[in-house]
Amino acid sequence: MPNPPCDDSPPPSDQDLVAAANAGHPGAFEALYHRHRDWVISLAMRFTADPDLALDVAQETFIYLLSKFPGFTLTARLTTFLYPAVKNLSIGLKKKSRRMKPAADETLDSLPAPAPGQTPLEAGDLPQVLSALPETHREVILMRFVDAMSLEEIAQSLEIPVGTVKSRLHNAIAMMRDDPRVRRFFDQAGEAENEKRKT
Repeated sequence: MPNPPCDDSPPPSDQDLVAAANAGHPGAFEALYHRHRDWVISLAMRFTADPDLALDVAQETFIYLLSKFPGFTLTARLTTFLYPAVKNLSIGLKKKSRRMKPAADETLDSLPAPAPGQTPLEAGDLPQVLSALPETHREVILMRFVDAMSLEEIAQSLEIPVGTVKSRLHNAIAMMRDDPRVRRFFDQAGEAENEKRKT
């Protein structure tokens, strides 16, 4: 009895799945959903800070995507296409739920210090440090270094020129580099990494 053929073919790309969904193939849209669901929920959490709202945003995002079929043309990465939808739905649902928090004039000095014996990395200081940046600057930092989006993809998602993206990134990095608390964070994180390498 011959051995069954071994299928080592790579998984279909988003482009392939979009084409299949446009052609009405069952399971293609579901595959897109499962591939990008966690990213959408994570991004929605970034904007809403509310797990229930994030799930609602994810549902609305994929309903919105589904409404584009058939006839959807994917001209960039799917995450680049979905980013503004997730952002706008998050803001809209957050307003609708009346859970909007007043903007805090938060500075790095006002943030709580790590508990005794904790390093900044263990205390989760970096997200707090980032929260002290202006929202527009924090957004491009996260898009670039957390979502791994290119400058062009960020510009497309935010509908701003690439030069504006570069300027915001430059200013955000400069603000972080010049702040003593941020320097302490990376100094201590570097020391912790060096200690780990010694063991």
